[in-house]
Amino acid sequence: MTDLNLENLEIWLTRKLPKERGLSIEQIGGGQSNPTWFVTWGNARLVLRKKPAGDLLPGAHAIEREFRVLNALAQTDVPVPKALWLEEDPKILGTPFYVMERLDGRVFSDSTLPDVSAQDRRAMYLDMARAMARLHNVQPVAIGLGDFGKPGNYYERQIRRWSAQYQTSRGARIPALDEVIDWLTVNLPADDGLVSIAHGDFRLGNMMFHPTEPRVIAILDWELSTLGHPMADLGFCVIPWFSTPDEYGGLKGTQWQASGIPESYEFVEEYLKAAHSGAALDTFHVAFALFRFAVIFRGIADRAAAGSAASQDATELGPLAIRFSERAREIIQAQPFPKISAKGVENVSVSQGVNLPFGGTGKLCL
Repeated sequence: MTDLNLENLEIWLTRKLPKERGLSIEQIGGGQSNPTWFVTWGNARLVLRKKPAGDLLPGAHAIEREFRVLNALAQTDVPVPKALWLEEDPKILGTPFYVMERLDGRVFSDSTLPDVSAQDRRAMYLDMARAMARLHNVQPVAIGLGDFGKPGNYYERQIRRWSAQYQTSRGARIPALDEVIDWLTVNLPADDGLVSIAHGDFRLGNMMFHPTEPRVIAILDWELSTLGHPMADLGFCVIPWFSTPDEYGGLKGTQWQASGIPESYEFVEEYLKAAHSGAALDTFHVAFALFRFAVIFRGIADRAAAGSAASQDATELGPLAIRFSERAREIIQAQPFPKISAKGVENVSVSQGVNLPFGGTGKLCL
């Protein structure tokens, strides 16, 4: 069963690919935002993503923005699937949708990468870091995305935006999240003028890897993309090193250190080798990433309560808003992250090595 109007979809596909016939679909599990299907139309192998039904938070589920950024990045070395058609008329399938090419590859929901060799685990994580750097190295204006967001004061605007979404929630208040919002507001860093295309949900589960090789062939799920600060993606991507498997697939408490997965500082180091911005990573960026993730999961819980969540297990994932709020508070209360940049660890004697709160001990002079 599916909530797609197959008759309307078949008519629509006939207009796009009139020489093809024969429709079959398969909903892809795991998504918490825009429902997604594999679509086979004759010999065409496609992917369809659409907005969910029901009342949505302002600015959420922006599949139009997904389509635009995919089109723009097609001219760069950033690995993305080819976006084909955008349909904004809700009369076709109930809400706007777009269709892109379907690639053959591997997507992992488990950050431990089971059934992968130790050598490939390391290579896959490090290639993910390089793929992120390639994205952040793209100049938005050069590919027509100069107006994809507001440049400057990224964290101030994001904290205001996500805090406002949290305030609209009908759920109970989360004390830890309230504390984190206060801390982020007080500790807001000065604007350094750096602007990049920020994916907004850059993590292993949104990477598609080659069927047999340990390299990223596509970055998926661009719903939250905007013009932002490169450290927002990097801070978000290190979350698994200090979250548990039941906290959306973290590494903490597993045997990852003996499995080939690199230490978090090695991941950051690999990114910095390939990135051009010269930005620095510190406590604020990771706490901000956890705060934003907490608000996202609060939204999932709200949609589950309203019956419009894309995934059947949204009611189980909603409580993670509390867990990630508490993780952010833990980071804030612990020894701050050293500021890690391409120049090494700032304000720390690198000759002595550095105890990194997010995993491992290392010297980060590049």
